[in-house]
Amino acid sequence: MSSNGIPSSGPPLTEGRRLTESRRLTEDEAEDLLRCICFKTGPPRTVGVEVEWLVHELGDPRLPVPPHRLASAVDTVRALPLASALTFEPGGQLELSSPPAASLMECLDTVTADLHAVREALGRSGLTLSGYGVDPWQAPRRRVLHEPRYDAMEAFFDRTGPAGRAMMRESASVQVCLDAGHEEPGPLGYHRRWQLAHLLGAVLVAAFANSPLHGGRRTGWRSTRQALWTDLDPARALAPPADGEPRAVWAAHVLDAPVMCVRGDDAPWEVPEGLTFREWLRTGRPRPADEDDLHYHLTTLFPPVRPRGHLELRMIDAQPGADGWIVPVAVTTALFEDPEAAETVYRAVKPLAEQAGSQAAPRNPLWRTAARDALSDPDLHAAALVAFPAALEALPRIGASDAVLRAVAAFHERHVIPGGCPADELQEMAS
Repeated sequence: MSSNGIPSSGPPLTEGRRLTESRRLTEDEAEDLLRCICFKTGPPRTVGVEVEWLVHELGDPRLPVPPHRLASAVDTVRALPLASALTFEPGGQLELSSPPAASLMECLDTVTADLHAVREALGRSGLTLSGYGVDPWQAPRRRVLHEPRYDAMEAFFDRTGPAGRAMMRESASVQVCLDAGHEEPGPLGYHRRWQLAHLLGAVLVAAFANSPLHGGRRTGWRSTRQALWTDLDPARALAPPADGEPRAVWAAHVLDAPVMCVRGDDAPWEVPEGLTFREWLRTGRPRPADEDDLHYHLTTLFPPVRPRGHLELRMIDAQPGADGWIVPVAVTTALFEDPEAAETVYRAVKPLAEQAGSQAAPRNPLWRTAARDALSDPDLHAAALVAFPAALEALPRIGASDAVLRAVAAFHERHVIPGGCPADELQEMAS
């Protein structure tokens, strides 16, 4: 979802093209821009979702899809008249990004219709969409997309290990997008919603963990996808400090984050080492940075909660089944958009801050426990046992359909009450 002029995925400029007469940006101007564009406050009104899927063989998802068949399917799907934005990730994962919707049901109905069209088109090619946080069966597959952005990302991540390649090529998620909230304090205030996102986020990781296998083997994590994000990079996938004013801590975090790449007119793009965006602004090397570079830099940061005018919650694994993705979207939206539910769940998750400690998510003990143990952890289980009933009570108040209520209630009974998650059933199937 994009309501602030920044695309939900991909760069704001055409790949490989630079504006040749852009004005050099100063450090003060960059900080002011970040404060203005990343938290756009007002009454929460819009909802969005980005759903990623692995593309597998319809007959047997354990078989790799030949590159030529995947490329042909990509061309077919791109020709569909969809309301959502369609993109493909480097490993061939398909992503649909909804337009900002005025309600939960508008969002769900739009994406459901688009997914139906995509599935029909892929089915005619003998392919299907699979909902796993990481590919359970395949070893790291070759990249399908070769563009300057992805070449630079791969070169950057290779410096710190294999997690970056695995994330780019094999992972899939459900990303929920919600407005930043009111300027004023309260359950729907942007400061509270920022805090809630980082504490409830660990509960969402645990409840919807769905990636215990990687390359056909058990990994020891319920959410291997979250483990990959944890190991991705010393700074790029981290949240800013939990305390402090959100606009200030996020602006400082962005400026002090390493630059992934410096775009140029020709590929390959430069991949600097150890250069922060703040240093780039101060030195003007390897070339002066401008406002477009700042916007692009924001798209290369991958914290679990990314403010882009709205809040993008990025921690949920892709879910099993054709409609499994609906449950995390409904639960998260209800807990953020309904004032009573927001207050209830905030009180339930606030004690988790002690378990998180002073380290940033997702590298702190709370988030690691969520990814490894899911709801078998007593504290996360207790929080989920408050969060899901609160969401079920709130969903009718925000206009959810009976079908959505039944889906959330079924997930609650099947996974949350006994302290499980989808990963447990996937592990049993693989035994």
